[in-house]
Amino acid sequence: MTSHPRVVYKRRETITELPLYYSGELLKKHNKDKEFKKYYAELRGASLFLYKDQTQDTYTEKLDLEKLKSMELNAPYEKKAPTIFTLKLHKEEVQLKMDNPDTGEEWRGYILTVIHKEIPSKLLLLPGQIMQLEEVLAQEKRRNPQMAHPPLPPRPAFLRPAGTPPSIPSRDNVAKTPEVPACLLNVTRQEAEQMLEANPEYGSMILRPSTLANNYALTLRQMKSSGPVMKNFRVTSTSSGFVIELDTPVTVASLNDVLQYFTEKTEYRLFPYMSSKPYDTHIDLSPPPKCISLTSPTPKTVPKAQVSPMLQSKTKEKPLPCPTKAVENEYVLPDEQKPGDHKQKKVHFDGELREAIKLRRGTIDSDSEVEEAGTSYKNTTSKKKAGWASTA
Repeated sequence: MTSHPRVVYKRRETITELPLYYSGELLKKHNKDKEFKKYYAELRGASLFLYKDQTQDTYTEKLDLEKLKSMELNAPYEKKAPTIFTLKLHKEEVQLKMDNPDTGEEWRGYILTVIHKEIPSKLLLLPGQIMQLEEVLAQEKRRNPQMAHPPLPPRPAFLRPAGTPPSIPSRDNVAKTPEVPACLLNVTRQEAEQMLEANPEYGSMILRPSTLANNYALTLRQMKSSGPVMKNFRVTSTSSGFVIELDTPVTVASLNDVLQYFTEKTEYRLFPYMSSKPYDTHIDLSPPPKCISLTSPTPKTVPKAQVSPMLQSKTKEKPLPCPTKAVENEYVLPDEQKPGDHKQKKVHFDGELREAIKLRRGTIDSDSEVEEAGTSYKNTTSKKKAGWASTA
């Protein structure tokens, strides 16, 4: 029992997370094959997945179109003739055949748009189909943003004019950015091998410019049972990324991914070369400022009050009245002392003192008279009481 196409589509999504751009039936054959074979193809990202039919869950074959060198049309566009394309990949050539030439033109437009990140200038498509290609192009650019490539390596001496300095600075002054690994050094193969041999604790991989233009090289030191082994790999810079020249070439997006690939393949036994820097072990005490005392606390400074200046009134001040003449026998404190004032004050004070003594004496005399009158009254009263008592 065949599965529903929607179920099959969901199963295919679990195999790969690449977005689906275009799909349909086509015929394919390799150079070694004599006849074309029919497949159901899906263009997901920059890869072409081939299925035997629409009900197959897993793909039969996968073509990595990122390594596409050219896509040639074997016959001119004709309405009644099938369309045959020859795809030249890295190590093989594949032919794709479409019975409908309109479908073949769509396949060509989608493949070239995804690979070159631009819509081909000459396409026999309708405006609606061009709009779909623009949406695919925008989605592909969001999925694979273009990364700034590191500076190109220096050209070989026989290609560089006399007196022209290399384009990459020395290994001590090379600028390190997130796109350029720290182990990218402007050294030769012999220098890189000597650095890895002399300082194995610093790392085991060095990226360096190759003698070929637009190429890099990776020198690594790997431990084997027989001892350390030096190896050198070529890394080619292309428009779609960096190609590691192995038996089966591997394309990655950046030089950091090149290092990550070798690290993962060697089970994290290799790591980039990073020369260590010396560290300080002593802290110098700075002398205290001269204005600070180490024994007594610093006095607190009280801020001065900021008072706004008083505005002088424009009105003229009235003159003070003249002092009135003092009354006789009245003690007045003068504002200013003049010569002879001390004697006058003394005489005046003596007069006041004598008056006060007279008043005090008069008061004492009156009090004594009252006491004598009271005493005589008591005596007479007591005599009368005594006479009454005797008569009785």
